[in-house]
Amino acid sequence: MREQFIHNDFELLPITFDHTIILQQLDFFHRDPFDRMIISQAVAEDLTIITKDQNFYKYDIKMIW
Repeated sequence: MREQFIHNDFELLPITFDHTIILQQLDFFHRDPFDRMIISQAVAEDLTIITKDQNFYKYDIKMIW
């Protein structure tokens, strides 16, 4: 798995204090705590999320799929 991670040039994104602040401010459209953290990281870091989870569409984030 580590080799695939490196081969695809993925980067680990640690959870920061700013991510937790945004997490607390998110509307509660999505109930999954891990997905909510992904959403808050996307907001904080201006990232695009790749998902087909319809709950993500309720947030003002960039998405593919």
